[in-house]
Parts: sequence; C-alpha cells; structure tokens
Amino acid sequence: MFDKILIANRGEIACRIIDSCRRLGVGTVAVFSDADRAARHVAMADEAVHLGGPAPADSYLRGDAIIQAARDCGAQAIHPGYGFLSENPDFVDAVEAAGLVFIGPSAKAIRAMGLKDAAKALMEEAGVPVVPGYHGSNQDPAHLAQQADDIGYPVLIKAVAGGGGKGMRRVDDPRDFADALASAQSEAKNAFGNPDVLIEKYVLQPRHIEVQVFGDGHRAVHLFERDCSLQRRHQKVIEEAPAPGMTEDMRKTMGAAAVRAAEAIGYKGAGTIEFIVDGSDGLRSDGFWFMEMNTRLQVEHPVTEAITGIDLVEWQLRVAAGEALPARQEDLTITGHAFEARLYAEDVPAGFLPATGRLAHLNFPDGARIETGVRQGDTISPWYDPMIAKIVTYGATRAIALRALESALVDTEVAGSVTNVDFLIALTRHDGFRKGEVDTGLIGRDLDDLIAAAEPDPRARALAVIGLAGLADADVKGGATMWQPLRRTISWEGGQAMLEVLGPGAARVDLGDSIHEVRWQGDRWWVDDALRRNRIVSHDAGISVFGGRTVHLTRHDPLARDAASAGGDALTLSPMPGLVKAVHVSAGQEVKAGDRLAVLEAMKMEHSLTAARDGTVAEVLAQAGDQVEAGAPLIRLEEEEA
Repeated sequence: MFDKILIANRGEIACRIIDSCRRLGVGTVAVFSDADRAARHVAMADEAVHLGGPAPADSYLRGDAIIQAARDCGAQAIHPGYGFLSENPDFVDAVEAAGLVFIGPSAKAIRAMGLKDAAKALMEEAGVPVVPGYHGSNQDPAHLAQQADDIGYPVLIKAVAGGGGKGMRRVDDPRDFADALASAQSEAKNAFGNPDVLIEKYVLQPRHIEVQVFGDGHRAVHLFERDCSLQRRHQKVIEEAPAPGMTEDMRKTMGAAAVRAAEAIGYKGAGTIEFIVDGSDGLRSDGFWFMEMNTRLQVEHPVTEAITGIDLVEWQLRVAAGEALPARQEDLTITGHAFEARLYAEDVPAGFLPATGRLAHLNFPDGARIETGVRQGDTISPWYDPMIAKIVTYGATRAIALRALESALVDTEVAGSVTNVDFLIALTRHDGFRKGEVDTGLIGRDLDDLIAAAEPDPRARALAVIGLAGLADADVKGGATMWQPLRRTISWEGGQAMLEVLGPGAARVDLGDSIHEVRWQGDRWWVDDALRRNRIVSHDAGISVFGGRTVHLTRHDPLARDAASAGGDALTLSPMPGLVKAVHVSAGQEVKAGDRLAVLEAMKMEHSLTAARDGTVAEVLAQAGDQVEAGAPLIRLEEEEA
C-alpha cells in the first residue's frame, strides 16, 4: 500500500478519497486553485499545494504542475478523482514517465474508450451489443444528415469525445437537423476541443442503466447495476441501485457483457459501462445496448458501495499498489437498496440555471450519507460545477430507501444560494418514480408539475414573515416586545406583508393574496390550525424556513437597485456569472421576440439569451470573451414608443 498519494481534484470527490485514505493510513496531498484556498478538501488533507488561478486551465488542468507537486511532496501515486484530468491519457503517460503511479486505468485503455465511435467498434468486436447508428469519421453535414435519414428519426447527435450531456442534441424532425448539429459541434469543441459527433437511433422509452466494473489489468468483475434514468438535459439527478424491475437473467447477461468490455481492453481499476435500455416492454436481456465507458470512478459510486459493502476507493488504491482483485464474482452480492440525489446550487424555475452565492447556513440531516466539498460560510464558485452535496440513503427495500431519501431532503438546510432541493423532494413524491416506472424522459414530460410542486408554500412564507419580524427569536416568542406596534408592515427584498400580533404566541399575516393565522409554542408552529414541520432559521442572508418547501426572505436593503426592473424588457441581463461566448446582434439591428441575442457559457454549459420583445437594438454592452457577473447588462433595446 502507498504511504502518500496526491489527489488531483477538488470538492466532494477529493474529500471522499481523503476519507478512505485516512482509514487505510495513507497520507494525502491536496491541490488547490486561488478560488479554493479555504476549501474543505484543502483543510482535510495532510498537505496542500497551490496550483494557480481559479480557471481550471490555470490550476486543475495543469498536469505538469500537479506531477511536480507530487514529486516535491514525496507522493508515490496520483488519484485523479473524476473530471479534469481523470480520463486524459497523455496525463497518465506523463505521470508514469515521472516514476509515479496513476490510480486508474492505463493510457491505452482510456484511449480505447475515449472516442465513442472507436469504442463502439471495439465493443462490437467483443460481442457487446451497440445502438444502431453512424460512428464514422466523415463529418460533412450533408453526409451526417443522410446518415440520420437512413437510421430513422428521432436520432441523437452526440460528441464523440463527450460526456455529461455536453455536445448532445435530440432531433425529431429532419428540418431541425442542421441547426442541432451546428449547436452540438460548437458545444463539443468548446468542452472537449473536438467538434466531431456520431449519430445514433434514439430509443423512444429509454432507460439509462450502467454497470460498475473493476479490473486488475487481467481479469474483471462487475458490482451490479445502477439506474440513472432520472435525468434532465442528459445530466443525472437521482441515481439508484439496483435498477427497479431488473430480472436475474438480464442482470447476468448485462453484467457478463460489461465484464467482456472491461477485459477486452485489459482494464485496471474502477470503471462504468453505460447501457441504453429499451424500457417499453419491461427489462429484457435482448433490450440493452452499449453507450460508452467511463474510465474512472463515477459520481454515483456511493449507491454501489451501499448495496455491496465495498469501498471502491480502497479497491482502487489496493489494485494500483499491485494487488490482485480483492474479490471474485461469486463473492459479490446485493443487499438492500440505495439512492443518491445530487444537490445543486441552481435556479430550477429559471431553467435550472447554475447559481453562486455564499452558504450562509448549511445543515445536513443525520442518518444519510453526505458527500460534500463545502461547509457553512463557503462560496459556490462560478468556476466549477455547482454541486453542493450528494445525499445518499439506504434501506432494506426500495420503498424504505426512497422514504429515507425524501426525509433526508426535507431535513436538508441550505441558505445563501438557490438550490434544487425542493425539486428533488418533488421527484421523490412522483407517483411513477415511487412505483419504479422510470425512463430518461420522465422529468421532461412532467417538468411543469414537478416545478409547481416545488414552488414556495404561502403558509411557509407566512412563517418566514414571523421570523423576519423577530417573533421566532427565543426572547420574544411569547409575543411582541413592548416597543413593537401590534400591526405593522414587514418588508423584504421583492415583497412585503402586513403583520398583526393577536396575543402571546399568535399573529395574523396578510400576504396580499392570502391571509394566515400563525400560532406557536416553543419550536412548534401551527398555521391555519395545522401543525407544521418547519424550522425557522435566521442568518446573515435573511430568514429561511425549512422542512417541506423552502422559503428564503432577504432583508430589505433600501439602497439596493434592481437593475432588471430598471431596464424592464428592454434590457437583457446575464442570468449568472459566466463568459460571453458570442454576441449575435449589433446596434441598430431589428429583432423579434425570441431571437437569439447572445450565448453565455457558464458551469461548462452554453445558454442562449433571447429578446423579450420585438424591437431595435440600441446598445451592445458586452463583447465575446467578456467575463460577466450575474445581473450584468448585455444588450439594450430602444424604448418602446408610448
């Protein structure tokens, strides 16, 4: 076993690796950027080395600096985590050339699976079923359009070097193919430096089921499957293991195919074989096809650990240190069920836009496994993925594990940034999901209902008003203090309410569109005579009500100026911090409502900004290449004539 390793990553995965290393007595070296000087993974590690600026290209993608840091610190090996350099074969070659061990597969194996088209050809040779499609090198748009016609619509355009939903577009109509292709290629080139795509048949009721494999370079085993079908924009939201509805025959067939795939490339370490599955008529052993292999540890690996009792990071370290596989296939079994929900800083009603902010309050529930790289007081940076935590629950059955997940999400408290927690809660309560009736289109089909179910509850808002008035404080819970009027207006950023104190432990809150009577005794709250499971928390970002649908009220700042209201629909603002990728209009140009004005790149994704109304461009306030903050004005239209 190694004495010391360097972790070439950040956030929750770096913290996760440190946890296993501590248990095994292995020393750890963290690396960090300017944005991560005070990050949790830096504080947890035994040593830490500064790499450079906040941009990944200036820090976590600097392979030479990472290798030099490992050598300077006396580390024997480098663990890449996932993302950044984890699937870069040139980095693997450089690590080994420096006399260090790369904790992961060989560069040859990564190259074999790095391009989706070549990987599919290799899998066909190994007897692994693949989705019908075009995986050739001819990237002429007319040729690709003809291939799509031959395959038959709907089709899926996918970046050959892609992942995480980037460079991926579904096309249902041949008339939309050219625009979708150009968009996918642009996003792929930006994300991966390679614009090439492949075309695949789109399975109409698809499920995304993947198999965890582990090899020692000679033989491999599988640790069963995970269902990752609950996705939006091709990015996973909630994962579970095992897959609901899985039969023993299909599990055996799929597992054997995954092992063949791993052994075909002499795979070493943890990897995942991803399959697209036809769920239209139940799970069948002839209804799954290879999509791609992720040659690294997956974000969702904790659900596999929960049902198998295996520490996959420990296995990675042991095999990288020269040991054979720690177990045979017949030694591995499934016990119980597990879920993982990805808690993100993102604005769900605004289209899941990534968000930033300082975590003024952060509290996770007991009884769930929490994988996080942040602490209360930390800032969600615009430079990296906005994940706050992975919340993992386990139970003897799927129903028990799902109820545990719902409860854990309800008890999760985050303030200072908008999050998707209420959306996740709504998903756990979705009838189809509860029954195990999942496919990759579930969120898209029911998105409006899911968002509506996550909208703030006016009764919780009434409790927030009580908190903002100070009546939730321990020293005034019996009622108003002597200097407070019994009836007064309570204001916050974006709204106000009328509060009337009715007596000790009782008040009436008029929100304008609804009126609620609130009573309290100690930490127990009643709204309209219904006992509420809510917690009122005061913090430096305002007041938050947790336990159900989350409500945040920001204390009113009379000096604050709302740029959006000042500009109205004439001003296009940046919805988040990001890089202006392109500007498509110029001053004097006529535009129609919905026309694309600019493209903003943030959190590794491209976001189109469109005109709110018809008009004439009066002023272009940003140019391609500008780094802008949330709320920055980008395009201004001429004012409409009265």
